[in-house]
Amino acid sequence: MDAELKLLEEKIDRLVQLYQDARQENSRLCRLLENAEAANHQLAERMGAAAGRLQTLLNNLPEN
Repeated sequence: MDAELKLLEEKIDRLVQLYQDARQENSRLCRLLENAEAANHQLAERMGAAAGRLQTLLNNLPEN
């Protein structure tokens, strides 16, 4: 009986450790996702600005 309880305790300890590890990894991945989304937003704004400048240049080209 003691051996079974000890084994159960070890399994519960391992489960708790895996849960904590998963929470930490999830937090890390959430931060990475936030950073990637911010970078994506900045790049989209820069691309929009560049597209606007290109359109202005195209509009100012002579017709012939």
